[in-house]
Amino acid sequence: MSDGNKMVGIQFPPFSLTVERGKIKEFAKAIGDENPIYYDPVEAQRQGYRDVITPPTFGTVIDLWGGCDFHKMCSLLNINPVMVLHGEQEYEYFGEINPGDEIVGTTSLASYHKKKNMNLFILVTNYVNQNGDLVLKCRKTIIERKAG
Repeated sequence: MSDGNKMVGIQFPPFSLTVERGKIKEFAKAIGDENPIYYDPVEAQRQGYRDVITPPTFGTVIDLWGGCDFHKMCSLLNINPVMVLHGEQEYEYFGEINPGDEIVGTTSLASYHKKKNMNLFILVTNYVNQNGDLVLKCRKTIIERKAG
């Protein structure tokens, strides 16, 4: 079991992913969004974007393909993977993410709280593009249930 208070502020190893046009299309199809700005570069440019853009919550794709895997995260936080639940997750966009962008993510433990039979870990990930611009921020809650 973790003592999260001692770990607030720790940073996970940075990770990166080159955004692929096909991944954007696959993700848009998977979530059932047929908006042409995710598929058609001409339409995306007509609407003021540089190229097709990533749909909301695409940060999940970046995490899954480039980020820290679940077991490593549990190890770094010193939590039991069998007792973990995914809490809330939110994304804040600051700029476009387009095909070919090289996104680097850095995750840190922003805060820790105990509530009844749970440890709550608030992780914040900043996603920066190849120009050094912050394009996305994710805040998520990881819950470790405690026995008893």
